[in-house]
Amino acid sequence: MSESSSVRKVAARLRGEIECYSDGSKLPSSRELISRYRISPVTMSRVIAVLAEEGMVTVRPGAGVFRATHARGGVDVPDVSWQEVALNAGGDGEPRVVDASAVLTALTDPPGEVIDLNGGYLPSALQPEGALAAALSRAGRRPGVWNRPPAPGLPELRRWFARHIGSDTGAITGDNVVITGGGQSALGVVVRALARPGAPVLVESPTYAGLLAVLLSAGRRPVPVPMDEHGLRPDLLADTFRGTRARLLVCQPTFQNPTGTTWPRQRRLDVLAVAREAGSFVVEDDFARLLGHADAIAAPPPLAADDRDGVVVHVRSLSKAASPTLRIAAVSAHGAALERIRSLHAIEHFFVPRPLQEAALELVTAPAWRRHLRSLAAELRDRCDISVSAVRDQLPGVIVPVVPAGGYHLWLRLPDRIDESQLVAEALRAGVAVMPGKVYFATGPPAPHLRLSFAAPATRGQVSEGVHRLADALRRLG
Repeated sequence: MSESSSVRKVAARLRGEIECYSDGSKLPSSRELISRYRISPVTMSRVIAVLAEEGMVTVRPGAGVFRATHARGGVDVPDVSWQEVALNAGGDGEPRVVDASAVLTALTDPPGEVIDLNGGYLPSALQPEGALAAALSRAGRRPGVWNRPPAPGLPELRRWFARHIGSDTGAITGDNVVITGGGQSALGVVVRALARPGAPVLVESPTYAGLLAVLLSAGRRPVPVPMDEHGLRPDLLADTFRGTRARLLVCQPTFQNPTGTTWPRQRRLDVLAVAREAGSFVVEDDFARLLGHADAIAAPPPLAADDRDGVVVHVRSLSKAASPTLRIAAVSAHGAALERIRSLHAIEHFFVPRPLQEAALELVTAPAWRRHLRSLAAELRDRCDISVSAVRDQLPGVIVPVVPAGGYHLWLRLPDRIDESQLVAEALRAGVAVMPGKVYFATGPPAPHLRLSFAAPATRGQVSEGVHRLADALRRLG
């Protein structure tokens, strides 16, 4: 058992014990607690530190540890009810929705004994930690590393992104690129730059839950467009453009989140043609381009590589393939759209810290980066195979509509009789965390689903064990 797991477990037990003490009462000595819980003095110190930070205990040097004294009666509780009026006053009378629940769930690590089949980032074991450390060290020695960078980003890093986004077609240069602090930040800037408040924004159905959160918090209106096994349906997309007069579509043509679908080349061309006809921008969120699986057919080039009219605004991130804390992404665009994005990013963020940009440039231009992507592709292929096999063997009635050729997750279609919220709760009790499907739909979900991340666990064994625990939870629900 890891020390962090021991700290959590002992702290949980002590919380219950402390409730039996009156305010100001002294707890047993550290020596007694160490013996009772069979932990080290260092672990005991960390347990006490956790409880002290929570306000449950106070530490008096030389005297011991005591249950915290909480004031009773006569407490002046502030009245903040006025804020509800202030936050919702003005405008069209409709309060802006700021709901980060799905985003925060994905960013919160489950307890140590729970297998994480929910997270959207690589565990430490799959991150190129050695290459990251070396890149950071080299970046720290670069001349002027602590000086302010150009607002759009380092020219060398922008050119690197341009080559990879444009697939060496020359359609994109470094001048078309803005470096941002991660893909989520990029989506927020792009949406606000290209769509007016209250405007409809077309999205895939289902789509990335974080995108829905961005749109709603920015006061834009997500409008779902159905998909088939090849991606967005061009016929329904054209109908939705006509019905809404929308001027913005946000999509993930490669290894889509959550379905794993990759649009074939003809579907990409068809969608671009529909968008051009509607006079709409297409935001291509290419978040998983670097997560292709070994031995799979390579994904078609980005939409941006086939765009000569400035229709496509492309978003590319390094966080998924490297580390969640390498908050580096790039937005490419043309014309007035580029100027708006560049200006809004400068207003809201000034610039991305130069040391982080320098480290990213050192990382992606080193031979170790290409080795990392090759080994990651093989690992993701094996984990995907393990998860698909485990689901088909252990989850009767659960369908895997798409076996992805890249990315880090499976989209599971549950039997109609299953309540996905109940299953998610029961799964957590069984020791595995998964994401309910309803958070990926802009309107009510047509059927129950789950998203299962096979990249998040520390080991391959945890992938299969996680599916086994999910099967236990499903059996408990009958």
